[in-house]
Amino acid sequence: MAVRIGRAGLTSRSGRIVLVGTLLALVAAGLGIQRALGDDPGGPGSGAAGGPAGSHRIVPAPLTVTDGDGAGYTLTARTAISAADGNPAARQVAEQLAAGLRRSTGLALPVTDDHGARDGIDLALDLTLPEETGPEGYRLQADGHGVRITARTEEGLYRGTQTLRQLLPAEAESSTRVSADWTVPPVGITDRPRYAYRGAMLDVARHFFTVDEVKAYADRLSLYKFNHLHLHLTDDQGWRLAVPGRPALTGIGAATEIGGTPGGFYTEADYREIVRYAQERYLTVVPEIDLPGHTNAVLTAYPELDCSGGPAAQPYFGNAVGFSLICPTDERTYAFTGEVIAHLAALTPGPYLHIGGDEVKTLAPAGYQEFVRRVAAQVRAAGKIPFGWNQTAPVAGGDGVGLLEFWSTDGADARATAAAAGRGARVVMAPAGRAYLDMKYDSGTALGVRWAGTVSVSNAYSWNPDTELELPAGAVAGIEAPLWTETLPGLAEVDQMALPRLPALAEVGWSAQSRRDWDGFRLRLAAQGPRWEAAGFGYARRPEIPWP
Repeated sequence: MAVRIGRAGLTSRSGRIVLVGTLLALVAAGLGIQRALGDDPGGPGSGAAGGPAGSHRIVPAPLTVTDGDGAGYTLTARTAISAADGNPAARQVAEQLAAGLRRSTGLALPVTDDHGARDGIDLALDLTLPEETGPEGYRLQADGHGVRITARTEEGLYRGTQTLRQLLPAEAESSTRVSADWTVPPVGITDRPRYAYRGAMLDVARHFFTVDEVKAYADRLSLYKFNHLHLHLTDDQGWRLAVPGRPALTGIGAATEIGGTPGGFYTEADYREIVRYAQERYLTVVPEIDLPGHTNAVLTAYPELDCSGGPAAQPYFGNAVGFSLICPTDERTYAFTGEVIAHLAALTPGPYLHIGGDEVKTLAPAGYQEFVRRVAAQVRAAGKIPFGWNQTAPVAGGDGVGLLEFWSTDGADARATAAAAGRGARVVMAPAGRAYLDMKYDSGTALGVRWAGTVSVSNAYSWNPDTELELPAGAVAGIEAPLWTETLPGLAEVDQMALPRLPALAEVGWSAQSRRDWDGFRLRLAAQGPRWEAAGFGYARRPEIPWP
């Protein structure tokens, strides 16, 4: 359990999730018509009064969907799930699918190695699928005899099972047994992602979130085929990860959060548990240690790393940025960053380690660039790819920062990012006016901030990452949906800001640009509402969406 620091000692905090049981049957229509989502003039299934037909309410939109004939496949007491001839990773995918569906359906759904069984759900690895299927692509075929998901890898099988969940009635997401018609419509789906990197960031520094809360957010991400979970672990308000030999980081450094309420931190075991849980859902954890600014929590713990000459750093509860700086000219700083990076790299199986680099307002460009170079070299020495916010662009490319995250509203930052891409850096697109989930939906939104404007669901959806900046062809690695938590103390508030915009950004990252259209998407998104209610996810019923 992640450690939450209270005035009287150490306690734990659980998320606040209100379960709402809503039973809704969506109309199935349009059988026998082959079409790709987004091709219909009025949006897929727009002629049905209840919204898109069952096979056409999937988010993010698959590459192709072909409706079949007949009544589809109904899960019954005879249904079993077979897993790729006993492949252990594929069996784990099957067990996850079965566990979720058992809770809602009450069916036994045994997992077997009886590959190819006709009365059931079959998960099969197939290396004869075209190479362009890639590691995350899959095919799904459902008819009256069963459901078959094929992929080149276990990860592809997992993505296919998330689509299968959405083909079932919304009640399939319930954590308790309910009565419903557990029928999968007859359909053929071919699918693969547009971008290899599709991330979502959770800021656990401004407000601390427990292991269970982070897991709950991972559940939301996996349903919509995100594949990276970026954790913003450190900031002025708190340091959230234990580091051997640095006890003050998780003492005074972790004791607070924004607003002055108690903070908390993750032990090594906590962090490993988050990584394990994410890996089971094919989410790669990307840890971020924000440097050299946003370091007030570090300086309260180790004041010798402050060479500003000002008053000693004190715990900070506000939301200003740019005032703190770890000393860039003291070798003790680089001993500290080297220890932290080596420890974090050892705990993190994924390829990336994010070093922050944003909003450094008290350091000249030459000193800043030298600092970033040295820390990026430490990341590479630890076997990871340095990842930084777009301010690190001057030292990106080559053996410097390898992956840039573009968020800025500044033209100079856009030009610097384009120049870095020309030197070989890849770019993850997260423009604040499109992708920041902490921006208010509109001026009347109670939560959130609006320094980058307001971000409606339509704003979050209606953009093209390849053309948002003038970058070389192929420079865009993918997209990310950052969620800063200055105004979000718990999971209930996170849900209000993430849903329904998170699936909008999921489709931006997964679906081919030619398969996307706002009119069709808003109908498919509306069909997610009953699913979230069944799962106990909170969400904002934004008026742009025709919720049932």
